[in-house]
Order: sequence, then C-alpha cells, then structure tokens
Amino acid sequence: MQSNSEQFNVSLAEAFKDPQVVNVYRFRPPYPDEVFDILTGLIVDEPRVVLDVGAGSGDIARRLVERVERVDAVDFSHTMIEKGKQLPGGNHPHLRWIYGKVEEVPLTPPYALITAGSSIHWMNWPLAFPRFRSLLSPRGFLALVYRRTLPMPWDAEFRQLRARYFTSNGHRGARVVAELETGGFFHKLGEKETAPVPFLQSIDDFIEGLHSRSTFSRERMGQQKAFEMDQLVRNILLRHHSDGMLPLQVVGTVIWGTPESGIA
Repeated sequence: MQSNSEQFNVSLAEAFKDPQVVNVYRFRPPYPDEVFDILTGLIVDEPRVVLDVGAGSGDIARRLVERVERVDAVDFSHTMIEKGKQLPGGNHPHLRWIYGKVEEVPLTPPYALITAGSSIHWMNWPLAFPRFRSLLSPRGFLALVYRRTLPMPWDAEFRQLRARYFTSNGHRGARVVAELETGGFFHKLGEKETAPVPFLQSIDDFIEGLHSRSTFSRERMGQQKAFEMDQLVRNILLRHHSDGMLPLQVVGTVIWGTPESGIA
C-alpha cells in the first residue's frame, strides 16, 4: 500500500501527461554543456549504452546520444515522448524511445550509465532501484542530474508567492538524495557542479516555464488561479527587470553512485 506522500507524488506526476505541461516544458533552462562532459566521463564500460529514466521530452537523451552508442529513453507520458521526437535530435537513429513505467517496461541491458534528470522522486523506489542495480554493467553508475538558476534579487518575494500557491504535502523533490541514502536505495560516490552559464530569458517565457512544473500546471491550479499567479509574478519581475528580460545564470549538478535494494 502506498503512503499518502507516495500517492501525492503519483498524482503530481500525472501532470506530465497533460499537453499544456508538455507544450511549455521547452521554457525550462537548458542543461549546461558541461553536464554532458561529466556524464560521458562516467562511462567506463562497453557497450557505451545509456538508459535515461523519466526522460520526458529528452532534454538529456537527445544531447547525450551523439556521444554514446545508444540511449534508451523511458517515460510514462506518451505525450512527452511524441514531443521529444519532434525536437532537435529526437529522431536520432541511436535514440530509442520507450513508452511505459521504468519499473516494468522491457529493456535491453547492460547499461554503462543510467541517468535521471529531476525525475527520480516520481518513481517507486523499492521496485526501481533493485532493477537499476540489475541493469547496470559491472562498473556502471546511476547519475542524478539537476539544473537550477543562481540566486536573483527577487528570490525572497518569489518564495513567498510560491508558498501561497503550493503546499508540499509530502512532496519529496528537494530532499530526494538524502532520502535515497537513508532508505538504502543509493550509495553516493561523487558530485560535480558545472560553471554557471548565462541564460537570457523573457519574463513571459519564464512564467510559461513555471507552468511546466507539476505543482503549477494550469490544469491543477485552474485557469483563474494560474492567471492570478502569473500577474503577481510578472509584477515582481518587472520591478527588478523593467526591460522584461531576466539575466539568469544556469548551473547543472550531477550526483553519481550505485543503486541499492533498500533497507529491508
């Protein structure tokens, strides 16, 4: 039986099947190029085949496939996969899209690397992590990949606004690595952060990017509440950047280690 927090995470994950969310996912900041240097450096076994879990529209898979022999990109959202196929690199002959839950879909191991880009918290850990362990090559790693923007002058105001529109209710995204280690699902071996990369984004595009997140999907919030939040966010940002452009700095983080079976 799932706990309330697990049921809450499953409910949030369903947002990524929503075409409205899929269509605005492209407004998230891109992963810095250095992320892919780090990932390819983690591959030491042959064949150089990667499994990307919770792949979404392929932000990792589509850029990594040029550097390896094959990438299997798994996602439970058919809408995300179809969008990914239309994006640059999405039709690469060595990129294999797989629709379904990674806990149960047929796969073709061994994999020299398994990647998860801000998606590992959606999965059923007692099922997924023992499977990851069995899928990896002898010196293979599981790499958790994250992207974030460096602090901005309006962050404090934005955090207050975020709290107004979203209560966590057990959402485990921010503390996922610590929870994995405590639960015996992940043995961390290393972590590396990229240098900041400039990313200039319009306020309108930034707001659209907010709605690519499950917690702020327009379907979940409702159109009226989403419109209200958009106006408040826009007002905050315009006070700091009257030209309508946000000079963001994007940083990527790769945390790697070995998947484990969990504490019995």
